[in-house]
Amino acid sequence: MKVIFNRRPRRIVATLVAAVGSLVGSVVGVPAAHAATSCSNYSSATSTCVNQSISIGGTSYSTDWYFPNTTPTALMLAEHGFSRGCGNLRGTSKAIAEKGVAVLCINASMTGGNPTLAATVGDALSARTITPPSGHALPVNYIVGGHSAGGHFASAVGKRLADNGYAAFKGAILFDPVAANSSFTTNLQAISNGATRPVLSIAARPATINSSNNSFGALASLGAGFVGIQLLWTGYSGTSGTGASCHVDVEGENTNWLGTLAAGCSPTTTNTARLRDFASTWAKDLATGAHTTTHYCTDSDTLATCGATTYSLVGGTLPLAAVIPNS
Repeated sequence: MKVIFNRRPRRIVATLVAAVGSLVGSVVGVPAAHAATSCSNYSSATSTCVNQSISIGGTSYSTDWYFPNTTPTALMLAEHGFSRGCGNLRGTSKAIAEKGVAVLCINASMTGGNPTLAATVGDALSARTITPPSGHALPVNYIVGGHSAGGHFASAVGKRLADNGYAAFKGAILFDPVAANSSFTTNLQAISNGATRPVLSIAARPATINSSNNSFGALASLGAGFVGIQLLWTGYSGTSGTGASCHVDVEGENTNWLGTLAAGCSPTTTNTARLRDFASTWAKDLATGAHTTTHYCTDSDTLATCGATTYSLVGGTLPLAAVIPNS
């Protein structure tokens, strides 16, 4: 498949992203301490968003927290990608919170998936020493998730929770994750625990920015019947796909020039809506132990086992998405 990003000079884009990423990492890693404030430009009838600096392992980080108006069924870590910030995941975090799951995002460098911070966060969550703002209680159930390099970060946090034996760790939901190295496979296998704990992913079409879907090998190694979907197109013109999926679909209306420049594409409202529908439904299911059959396949090798919403995307002669290979 043709990927627009490949037309751009990779070295120029990589250098620009690295330079900006270095700047972002230096800024968001050590913010000035501040009390909880409402997130800017946030509107929801059923959830709230608060930004606050909190201490994690003795270092202060700016964090975004999303709370449903009802008692949350879990806390989901939804980590931004390399050279990105928590505000870039605002709409997706909102969709998850509106399904009853609290969301935490940490503004920090995601270079290489930041394994050092991941271990610190995993230990703090295990010990339940992270304090939510505004008097909210820390939910017992945890889900880890992240976009791009933030997906590798989330995998490392998840492995730490699993290694620490945290009993209420419910699984992972990843957004076009990029594996920084082979530890990504080890991390996902620890989270999955022999396919007894869900690990789910929503991927975009292969591109340089997602290392040609280099997360797929790790997902296939888990031995699970279903590990997620790869969005392809918003529709077709004749037999040609239109509205290609993009690495920053998870950011949607919250992306910016750097995100689209690095990805070589822009998110579409259709693919962003599909991603948020699956992500929020999966998050609710992991948190509550439910299973919304429309949003899964029993066996990815047999499309007839896919639920109605999933099949509407992956089935037929002109599919809009594909199941991520599970073997």
